Order: sequence, then structure tokens, then C-alpha cells
Amino acid sequence: MRVSCILPCRNEEKFIGPCLDSFLATAYPHDQLELLVVDGDSNDGTREIVQAYSAKHPCIRLLDNPKRIVPTALNIGIRAATGDVIVRLDAHVVYPPDYVPKCVAALETSGADNVGGIVVTLPANQTPMAEAIAVGLSHPFGVGNSWFRIGTAEARWVDTVPFGCFRRELFSRIGLFDEELVRNQDDEFNFRIIREGGRIMLLPDVVSYYYARESPGLAAKMLYQYGYFKPLVARKIGRVVTLRQLVPPAFVASLAIGAVLALLWPPAVVLLAAVILMYAAAAIFSAAGQVRRHGIRCAAALVTVFPLLHISYGAGFIRGLWSLLVSRDRWRDPATVPLTR
Repeated sequence: MRVSCILPCRNEEKFIGPCLDSFLATAYPHDQLELLVVDGDSNDGTREIVQAYSAKHPCIRLLDNPKRIVPTALNIGIRAATGDVIVRLDAHVVYPPDYVPKCVAALETSGADNVGGIVVTLPANQTPMAEAIAVGLSHPFGVGNSWFRIGTAEARWVDTVPFGCFRRELFSRIGLFDEELVRNQDDEFNFRIIREGGRIMLLPDVVSYYYARESPGLAAKMLYQYGYFKPLVARKIGRVVTLRQLVPPAFVASLAIGAVLALLWPPAVVLLAAVILMYAAAAIFSAAGQVRRHGIRCAAALVTVFPLLHISYGAGFIRGLWSLLVSRDRWRDPATVPLTR
């Protein structure tokens, strides 16, 4: 069965080489495989790297994405693909040799319309802060019950998976990716699968390795953008996909409301302090549990990473809700949203 892998990218000079190397090391037959790298006007050397790989390996093709955003890249790749199966990849990730073979095999035997695996989050460098960001993005206190991030011992039906593997005919049945969604386009697409009676399977023995953002600023910006586009996804599908995505905005709202109340009614400062202290206790307890595995310096950084992730996501969600309900100018041109690359 011929497989087309689609890799959106923009300014990924640091990560694109290892990603392409991992693709070329796949155990899937190369004569039944192609990789479409869809580049959004990179200006950091990414295109030159891909072109060098393409010159040596005909299975790799470079396509242009003038709009620069992920959903348009995916749709360009899908239209150009020659495979019976489409696999969506990411440039911040390296893939073991069995990744594509296992995904394709599961797609054929499970009855699922989309299959994917567990993401192991790795630090972008060896600093305690970078390690703490990676831990925070794979810890239950950081991301809730996001199974593909925290792991699962058995295959399970889920609401979404990263780097999905689909039959080509699925896109004829339910459509392509929504190009209004700079972030979270996978959530909306997977909801359409489920709404049409399809199923999504998470496989515990299929693993990819994702390099987290290297600095608090980049991590905060990424989480802010994820939160920002969640209300638009909710409007498109008619409901919130999972309750866990409401927890960070509820936390941020409680802090903001508590602060205003404390200014207007001084006794309310007790309630605000109680919220902060309960959150701090939970963050410290969760971070302390990582001392043995990651060391005291990483655990100390993690105490700051947890609120960074939650407040960034929550603030983005609230800002996105405001944009959706009150000021819709920000939605007119998704390509103007600066991405975290």
C-alpha cells in the first residue's frame, strides 16, 4: 500500500534534519513511500536543507505553502499526495523506524479512521528550564488527561491523536483541514471524524519523540495560541471537545475576578489567597514528585513552568473568546498570527 507522509514546516532549520533522517530510516518499503515537505516561506536555511535531502532521495519532495500556516500546508500536501494512506508528520519530531509500518497496519486491522501514538516530549536542550518545559508538557498536572501526552498502557478510543494516519478516501468523505484554524486544526478535523460515525485509536506501542520549545517565552506563546483558537473550534463544532480545556481559563478568570473583588472589597483577598495557595501547593507537590527522576534543579524550574503553561493557555482562551464574541477582526486573516518557530 502506497503511503504519503505530509510534513508542514516553516523555519525549522534546527529540527528538520533529524526529522528527515528518522523518516529515511523507516522500515516501510521506500518504493511505496513519499514525503511531501510543505514549506511556508522559510528564511532560515530550512528550504536548502530539504532541497539537499530531496536531491539525494527522490521520495522526498518540497512543496510551497504561500499562506505559511499548518492547515494550508496539510491541504496542499493531501492534494498532491499519490498514496492510498496519508500520514501527518511534524518537523519538531523524530520517528522510530516502526512508526509508519505500525500506523498503517493498525489502520488496516483496527477499523479506525485515524490512528496515532504516544508522544514522548524531549527537552530542546540540556538546561533545567528546557527539561522542565518538556516535563510540564507530559505531566498530568500540566496537561490533564491528554492520553497521547501522558501515555497509556493499552490501545484506546480517544477524541484526538497527534500525527494521524488516515485513508485517503476519508478526506473525500469529510473534507480537508479547516484553514481558519492556525492552531487546533487536528481537534476540529477529528471531531468531524467522530461526528460522521468514525473512530480514532491511540496506540501505546507507537511512539514519536517531540522536541519541546526551548524557552519559557516560546512555550508561553505556543500555549497562548492553542488557547486562543479553542473557542473558534468550539464554535465550529458546536461544543467544547473536552472539559480539561476549560480548567486553565477558569483558573485565570478566578485570579482576575479575585483580584478585582479584593480591590473593591478587601476581605475578598482571603479568597484570592486561598486560590493561589491551593494552586501553589498542587504545583509544588507535582514538581517534588519529579526530583528523583529529573533532579532538584528541574523540579524547581517546574514550579514556575506549570503556572506559565496554565496561565498562557487560559489567557489565550479568554482572549480568543473575546475575539470571537466581541472583536472579530483577528479572525479575518489567520496567516497574520505570528507562530512560535
